[in-house]
Amino acid sequence: MKATTKKDVSLAAQSNYGRRRQSEIYVGGVSGQSAGVPLDLVELESRAREVMSREAYAYVAGGAGVESTILENREGFERWRIVPRMLNDVSSRDTSIELFGQRLPAPFLLAPIGVLEMAHEQADLAVARACAAEGVPMIFSNQASVSMEECAAQMDTSPRWFQLYWSASNDLVESFVARAEASGCQAIVVTLDTTMLGWRVRDLDLAYLPFLRGKGIAQYTSDPVFRMLLKAQGGDELSSERKINLNTLKVLFELAEHYPDGFLKNLTSGEPLSAVRKFIGIYSRPSLTWDDLAFLRERTKLPILLKGILHPDDGRKAVDAGMDGIVVSNHGGRQVDGAIASIDALPTVVEAADGNIPVLFDSGIRTGADAFKALALGARAVCLGRPYVYGLAVGGQKGVENVIQNFKADFDLTMGLAGCRSVAEITRGALVRRSA
Repeated sequence: MKATTKKDVSLAAQSNYGRRRQSEIYVGGVSGQSAGVPLDLVELESRAREVMSREAYAYVAGGAGVESTILENREGFERWRIVPRMLNDVSSRDTSIELFGQRLPAPFLLAPIGVLEMAHEQADLAVARACAAEGVPMIFSNQASVSMEECAAQMDTSPRWFQLYWSASNDLVESFVARAEASGCQAIVVTLDTTMLGWRVRDLDLAYLPFLRGKGIAQYTSDPVFRMLLKAQGGDELSSERKINLNTLKVLFELAEHYPDGFLKNLTSGEPLSAVRKFIGIYSRPSLTWDDLAFLRERTKLPILLKGILHPDDGRKAVDAGMDGIVVSNHGGRQVDGAIASIDALPTVVEAADGNIPVLFDSGIRTGADAFKALALGARAVCLGRPYVYGLAVGGQKGVENVIQNFKADFDLTMGLAGCRSVAEITRGALVRRSA
C-alpha cells in the first residue's frame, strides 16, 4: 500500500486547530456522524480492552508490580494546577516548536511502543500512515512488528526517529543505527531503563511474553547482522527441555506465521525458533555504562537522546557525554514499581541540563492539559503512548489519526484558554503547586 496522502499539516494550518476540530465534530453530529474513537480516554481504553485479547491488553496496559508508578504518574499531574490569564489576544495561536533544526506543527511525538500487532493487524504500518497524515513524528520501536524500512516507505518525508535498545551485540547496534539513518530517521532514542524486564504481574499471571511467540522482533529478523548471528552456535535461555503439547505446537505455528521466510519453509527449517532463541540471548545488555555511549556517538551524526532519565545527576552526565537530548521517563510505570512520577522528576532534570540540550517528557501524558503542564515545567516536547495504541485497537489507522487530532485540539485550546499565544509563552508562571 502506497503512502497515505498528506493532509494540510503546514504550520499555518495549525492556527485555531482546536476550534476547527470542535466544529468538525459538532457539525458532523448534525448529520449523524460520530467523532470517531471515543474522546473520553477512560471509554477509549474500555473499548480497546473489549477488542483486544487478554494477553494484548495486559501487555499494553500493565505496569510493574502493583502498578503504583502508573498511578503516581497520573497523580503527579494533578499536583500541578494551571492558572489561566485573561484578556490576552489569543485569536491566533502557534503550537509549533523547533527541535533539532526542524519545525514541528505541535510539541509532541508518538512514543515507541512495541508489538503493535497485538492491537491491530496493520500494526506499525497503520501508525506510520497516521503520523504521515497528521504531520506528527513517529518514534519507530526497536520491538516493532514491522521493519523500519517498511514503515518509512509509508511516510514520505514525514519526520521519524528510531528507538534503540542496546543489544549485547555491538555489531547489531551498529547495524540498527545504520538502517535507521538509511530509513530517514532524524534522531536515535536510546532507552536506558529496560536492560532487564520489570516485574510485570499482569503478563506473568498469563505466562505470556509476545517475543517468545515471534512477535515484536521484526527489526531483528529483517536485519542482515542478526541473520548472520543466527548461524552462530551457543546456549540460550530457551534451550531447556520443554513439554510438547497442543500449546507448544500452537506456539510453533505462531512462530512460523510471523517469520519472514514463508509459513511452510518456516515450519520445516526451525529458523523461527532459532531466531527467538537468539533474540532472547542478545536482546539486552545489563552491563551497559556511560562509557559505552562513545561507541554510538562515533557511529552516527544523528542527534542521540537518552530515554529513562529521572535523576538530575544523570541529566548532567548526559550533557557531559555529548548527548543531544534527554527524555524524562519511567517507561510508563512498566519497569520500577514505586518509582518517582516522571512529572516530579522533570524540573530537576531540566535544571541539570541547564539549557545545553533539550529535555523531552514521557510517561502519563493523556490530555492537552498534561502536555501544557510538562511544557511549563521545562519540557521541549512530550511523547504520547498508550492512548494511540488504544485508538489503533479500536479504529486502526483512522483511530490513531483521531487520537492525534483530538490531542492536538485539546492542547491548542488549553494553551489559548490559559492565555498563551505560542508554546514560547508557556512558562513555569502558568502553574501552581496544589497544596496538600
